[in-house]
Amino acid sequence: MRLKSKGMQWLTALSLLTAGPALASEDFAVCTAQLADKALAQGVSQQTVDAIFPKLEYQARVIELDRSQPEFVQTFPGYFSKRVTDWRTTKGQEMLAKHEKLLNALNDKYGIPPHYLLAFWGLETNFGNYKGKMPVLDSLATLACDPRRSTYFTQELLVAVKLFERESLTKDEMVGSWAGAMGHTQFMPSAYTHYAVDGDDDGQINLWNSEEDALTSAANFLKSLGWKPGFRWGREVTLPEGFNFQLSGYKDRRSLSDWHELGVTKADGSPLGEDDTTAYVIVPAGHAGPAFIAYPNFRVIMRWNNSEFYAIAVGVLADRIAGAPGIKATLPDLPAYSRTDIIALQRKLNQLGYDVGKPDGIIGPATREGIRNYQIANKMIADGFPGLDVMAALKVTPSQTTS
Repeated sequence: MRLKSKGMQWLTALSLLTAGPALASEDFAVCTAQLADKALAQGVSQQTVDAIFPKLEYQARVIELDRSQPEFVQTFPGYFSKRVTDWRTTKGQEMLAKHEKLLNALNDKYGIPPHYLLAFWGLETNFGNYKGKMPVLDSLATLACDPRRSTYFTQELLVAVKLFERESLTKDEMVGSWAGAMGHTQFMPSAYTHYAVDGDDDGQINLWNSEEDALTSAANFLKSLGWKPGFRWGREVTLPEGFNFQLSGYKDRRSLSDWHELGVTKADGSPLGEDDTTAYVIVPAGHAGPAFIAYPNFRVIMRWNNSEFYAIAVGVLADRIAGAPGIKATLPDLPAYSRTDIIALQRKLNQLGYDVGKPDGIIGPATREGIRNYQIANKMIADGFPGLDVMAALKVTPSQTTS
């Protein structure tokens, strides 16, 4: 059946979509008909369009997940301890042995050491043990027909349809995250199209069923993101007594020689070394927690997933897979702040003249800067972290659940 353009009906569907997250089946059909015409206009065959678009199903759960916000704000100790585990380390070492020849070849070709590829794989899907169960084409169509991010997800859907055709995939095997990330390495369709590589030379790029394709694609992706061969991600460090925590964070990048002069050492106390490599200090759990120094490859990891917590987890897990012992510092026992707690904190800071923007319950750069300025003004350690001392000073009582 050829799906025809429905012009004004599409505009009507969009107006109905704006009214709320629920979408009637007839409106979804109008939307997907329009998407089908776009696919045809971009060169997708009629056969592929007929195989996909009439069978697309609206996924209400996808909209719920897109709109939902977690009740609690995860702190670094909670995040890190759940991701850098003995199981992932041991499994990563098993996979290192299993794919040793391939991983070494990828290192030679792309400059990505084996333990980093394995760390990404472990964090993304537990080495393929959980690749997601949501129907990717349905999920992307649902998000494309929702006005909030329609342009982005329309493009991702059309790319996914082209992948379906190019790689002779089936709709049933195209499963992944609710947002459309796919396969062992959780590539979005656009990343799949531009960076996925046929690692097992079978003539097909299948990131679900081929570990070789997935690892090769990850190496190609990281190289394209700017990975610097021969350099680490960063490392855990020990900060000197009386360290000025105003020097922490991405805005204060300095050479390793400068950090050496300031008394920063490796975690075991040995010299950091003198070099012109630019790096910055991170204290993800505040001054009472571990400290790390981040090299340029750290920012490459963040181009994969824009989270410092994620990048630290990748780096430390990679180190452990390669045989390192993990971090030396003890993770502090922090409460699991609720979003309500952080909103209360933000409101207090705004009231006191430390502008952190509209209270949203997210500890972003503006909130950290506001906390830091409050700490400076009140002669506290200016680490920009909402520690219990800051919460107490601002009379915000956090949740008692620890992270």
